[in-house]
Amino acid sequence: MNEEAAAPRFTPPTTDPWKGLRGVMAGTLILELIVVLLGLPVVWKIGGGLSWVSGGYLGLVALAMVLACGMQGRSYALTLDLALQVAVIVGGVFHWSIAAIGVVFLSVWLYIAYIKRDIQQRIDEGKLAGQRPIDEA
Repeated sequence: MNEEAAAPRFTPPTTDPWKGLRGVMAGTLILELIVVLLGLPVVWKIGGGLSWVSGGYLGLVALAMVLACGMQGRSYALTLDLALQVAVIVGGVFHWSIAAIGVVFLSVWLYIAYIKRDIQQRIDEGKLAGQRPIDEA
């Protein structure tokens, strides 16, 4: 394997772009948590009532979102966030509005994944603020 391809060609950015993205991801999870919890009355009044199964499932999904907020610095954070979207969409068995919440936020998370990929490409190309080519001496 060619070692030159693995070595970085540019200095790191002067500010950490991942810090802002982690904040956006955690904030998005909190917003989604609020929306999912606001869906509980819909399931209760319109969806046939809250049972132990529906309330427990939505409660566990909400708890998982709270716990995932603290894990946004980990390498698997985006995968975890996308898996939570699948869990919310599966919650549509209790009422279609929960699945609609999942689909809307899935589109948000796919856009965040696109942004993350774009930031990584810009870092690799040396296009972020403060990046300079590394002098090969």
